[in-house]
Amino acid sequence: MNSDLFSAENMATPATAPGMVQQNAKSIKYALDGECYARQGSMIAYRGDLQFEKQGQGVGKFLKRAVTGEGLALMAVRGRGEVWFAHEAANCFVIDLAPGDGLTVNGRNVLCFDPSLSYEIKVVKGAGLVGGGLFNSVFSGQGKLAVMCEGNPLVIPVSPQSPVFVDTDAVVGWSSSLRTTLHRSQSLGSMLRGGSGEAVQLRLDGEGFVIVRPSELRPEKTAGN
Repeated sequence: MNSDLFSAENMATPATAPGMVQQNAKSIKYALDGECYARQGSMIAYRGDLQFEKQGQGVGKFLKRAVTGEGLALMAVRGRGEVWFAHEAANCFVIDLAPGDGLTVNGRNVLCFDPSLSYEIKVVKGAGLVGGGLFNSVFSGQGKLAVMCEGNPLVIPVSPQSPVFVDTDAVVGWSSSLRTTLHRSQSLGSMLRGGSGEAVQLRLDGEGFVIVRPSELRPEKTAGN
């Protein structure tokens, strides 16, 4: 059988080392000999002897929507084999964290991560009760984290001289060392008259970077697995 479908870039090959690698722009392959964590419903294929376990709501560090209103519904994957993760054809990226690194990520943009990473959900300081950015997932330690983004992300450097203002519905993540505050770009009178629809942003100060996506949030679909 002949087709461009069977080109080398589309063919899955056996893993040469354990851990997470980029399969293609839209998916991540994880060669497993132990365990990893991933968003519920993100498994698209696997081979080998693997078990998938939904993480209980409100258990330990896996605090989720019931308490926070914004979070990350996780599953543990355990065993020996290979598993592929993706979500709605979003672009996927592997981030390698070293000791001392910290990344704050919107829960809806997390795909999978190594168990060696520390993970917790924290309130975004200064965000008040603004939707889409009140609770985010904070990762630290050493290991790999796969994030996803609808469209091509924009990474903007932040410096003490140049704070960055982002739409809370478009932000993917930022360096955990950055300070966050809420910024109003419209007066109360302007808001009462209808305004521009861009009244409140998250301000980021310090040294680091922020990642934004080229679209605002859409309602989440219910996870499957």
